[in-house]
Amino acid sequence: MRSCNDIMRSRIRFQACLLVIFFLYLIVRLYWVQIHDHDLYYREARAKYVASKTTSGIRGEIFDRDGHLFIGNMPCQDITITPCNIKVQDDKRVAAIISRTLKLDFDEVYAKVANKTRTVRKADGTVKTMPRQYAMIARNIPLPQSRKLKALLTKYKVARDVHFHDTYIRYYPKGKLLANVLGFTTMSHDKVQAVMGVEKVFNPKLRSATGKTVYERTRDGKQLGDSPLSEERSRDGMNLYLTISEPLQAILEEELDKACAKWNPKAVYAIMADPATGNILAMAQRPSFDPNERSSQDQSVYRNRLIGDMYEPGSIMKPLTVAGALDMKIIAPDSRIDCEKGVWFFNKSRLTDTHNYGIQDVTGVIRKSSNIGTAKIAVMMGKERLYYTLRNFGLGELSGQPLKPETLGRLRKPKNWDSLSISRFCIGYGVSITPVQMLRAYCALANRGKLPELRLLDRVEDPSTGKVVYNPITPPRNIFRSAATGEAIVNMMVTVTEKGGTATRAAIPGYRVAGKTGTARKIENGHYSTRKYYASFAGFVPAEKPAFVLLMTFDEPKGSIYGGVVVAPAWKNIAERVLKYMNIAPTQPEGEKSAHR
Repeated sequence: MRSCNDIMRSRIRFQACLLVIFFLYLIVRLYWVQIHDHDLYYREARAKYVASKTTSGIRGEIFDRDGHLFIGNMPCQDITITPCNIKVQDDKRVAAIISRTLKLDFDEVYAKVANKTRTVRKADGTVKTMPRQYAMIARNIPLPQSRKLKALLTKYKVARDVHFHDTYIRYYPKGKLLANVLGFTTMSHDKVQAVMGVEKVFNPKLRSATGKTVYERTRDGKQLGDSPLSEERSRDGMNLYLTISEPLQAILEEELDKACAKWNPKAVYAIMADPATGNILAMAQRPSFDPNERSSQDQSVYRNRLIGDMYEPGSIMKPLTVAGALDMKIIAPDSRIDCEKGVWFFNKSRLTDTHNYGIQDVTGVIRKSSNIGTAKIAVMMGKERLYYTLRNFGLGELSGQPLKPETLGRLRKPKNWDSLSISRFCIGYGVSITPVQMLRAYCALANRGKLPELRLLDRVEDPSTGKVVYNPITPPRNIFRSAATGEAIVNMMVTVTEKGGTATRAAIPGYRVAGKTGTARKIENGHYSTRKYYASFAGFVPAEKPAFVLLMTFDEPKGSIYGGVVVAPAWKNIAERVLKYMNIAPTQPEGEKSAHR
């Protein structure tokens, strides 16, 4: 029989074993917590006393070449609430103040305020009810309105759980001006989304970078110490300066609207450039839109037609054909061409002029815009050399300007031409171009054979440092073999605006204006229409040293179809105002003005 001492010793041993097991468990647990799961518990503990704050940079702004603002940023506020913290007895008061001040629907606001909880489905499939800590009330509220709301909420002592977050919206102070070129942005998933135009093409430069500051905090959220644990600063986007001149853009669009009111076209293309540098000075189209109020359901108004639309240009193609023939010594300015009696059959197909021009020199072919005379010159060239000439002027290739998507147009290779192609391509039929392509070709004519790359971006500025990086000008490509070709074709084009030419309404007293009219039938249901036309005029002034090249095309004008009647007067109005703004002195003596009317 065991004695009491034996029993006591057994109990002591048992308790000692339990104690040893406990300490072994404690050691293992401490190892697991302190070493194995150290990172997990460190993160959880750190979250209790560490907070972070995210800061956002501001999107870059867009200016014209002289620093006039095209697109800026307007400060505003987003308004959110913490529904679970708002007392039930205050729900209607908070909803009423917000809805009245912001002019929102009361029922919608009240539904957000009164919705205190949310359900969360966990990984195991169970549903858990949690307090709703966030609800968006309104975005992009102007500062005066948000400040008024905050004052009212404070007055009624219900402001604590209504939050005001500083943000900004894109602002287009010039409205429709240059809208299809500049483009716009929208908000998608709380992020700025560039949709089109300059905003989209240069989005990598314009967009800002967010920053993050991590700091230790007290229980009520205040920062401990003066220095954060880590800090990554936000970065503002780059500012862009375009080659566009706002005053010239305004002139172009004002005169364009006047012409549209008179002729009521389906669409209009207009683009102006400095031929020496390739800088685009102004570009506009109709129809257009106001990026501040994008309420139109017609998505076509947003498209940039100047780079995306292609059309058959008609007679504004003729100077390119003639210039190529002159440069190849196939003809001379005084070469005689039989323009027949207004009708010519080529490969059993009929080609006509508007009048019986008879025999004309090459200058007369351009001045009178003879289809027959130009076609005969093209036949003398042959299809290979005609194709080479048109491609040399940049047709069928990208223009160099950065906007996207740019259409290449349509210029078939000679092996794909039919028996009539050579007599039609040379006069602007069967060939499709974009407005920027034809403008660039006319820059080459104005430059006496030097084809520039078109530029839209002039420079980029870092707002934080003030550092400016200029977009280099690409040297133009010389497309004429003979230095005399450029002067010869320009002199021919000057006669177009003189007495006997097709564009006397584009003449400007005191200046030699070089240009060419175009009237082209549109294709409708696979055939050339007898009712719908493109009317165009492209030219430059002063002809001696052009300050600018301007191309204008009216799609389906009403009342007249001729480029010399519809477009030339509008072209003249724009050119006169631009010459005055640029302070370009007249190049012709006073007594010679009448010769160029």
